[in-house]
Amino acid sequence: MPGSWWTGAERVAIARETRAAVECSLCLARKQALSPSAVSGAHERAAPLSAAAVEAAHRISFDPGRLTRGWRDQLREAGLEDGSYVELIGIVVTVVSIDAFCRGIGVPLHPLPTPIAGEPTHYRPSQAREDGAWVPMIPARAATGDEEDLWRRGRTGNVVRALSLVPDEVRTLKDLSAAHYLRDDQVANPRARMAHLSRPQMELLAARISALRECFY
Repeated sequence: MPGSWWTGAERVAIARETRAAVECSLCLARKQALSPSAVSGAHERAAPLSAAAVEAAHRISFDPGRLTRGWRDQLREAGLEDGSYVELIGIVVTVVSIDAFCRGIGVPLHPLPTPIAGEPTHYRPSQAREDGAWVPMIPARAATGDEEDLWRRGRTGNVVRALSLVPDEVRTLKDLSAAHYLRDDQVANPRARMAHLSRPQMELLAARISALRECFY
């Protein structure tokens, strides 16, 4: 479907570029370099998007641990405005999460959907403001009105708020979270359980996997 800042066709194109990054020769060369800025060239495009959008989709999906605010500022100067950037991140996160799960259990990746016609809404929440991040976002205690469903007032993580310039991407993140071991509103509860695992057991597994995968967090 059309989103807030991208058409349905553009959203599917972003998903296609997200998948293409793993075989992009420029991305592979940058990944192996001491600094990604030391390697110049052009991405191998899989879809008709702007160079800034392709760069964002490839870098966020393939080498997210070395993104910088300067890199984000360059994308803004190239025309990738804040709303479009945040929505693109939401799409990338969705595709990477679902694709990684499919690979993990050994099933084929889902086919990308046929785009639905229509125009983006260009909706921007009135509460969004500069709040210490690279993009404007809704303050933790200001998710009210149409955004009241995004999180319990005053209780959410910055990783969620970072998508709040495009509220529907927060809602998508909540849908993904509900399919995982804990819903996002349960994360802060030390007594939360799933099936046969206690919270301490979950955290032990998560910490060990994160260490093995060299997760930034």
